[in-house]
Amino acid sequence: MKKMLLINAGVVLAALSYSAIAYDGQNCSEPGVCWEPKPGYPEKVAGSKYDPKHDVNELNKQAQSVIEMEERNKKRQENLAKTGKFVYDVDDIE
Repeated sequence: MKKMLLINAGVVLAALSYSAIAYDGQNCSEPGVCWEPKPGYPEKVAGSKYDPKHDVNELNKQAQSVIEMEERNKKRQENLAKTGKFVYDVDDIE
């Protein structure tokens, strides 16, 4: 029983190692850069059916929230320097 288990494990390991060695990859431009588009994928994505057409307002939401966060932090720091107490809620700052 133990001998069969070891033989089966050896066969599985040999098959896995052979498949890893036998894989020759794709046409790589550099080692590790082997992405190739599927047949029919356009050279330029903009304007094709693969173009995601993101909404500019949706893309700018993160930048806008960071600007607002920095403004709140600036108010907190100014209040801390003035009063010596840290107030988290900006609405409580006079």
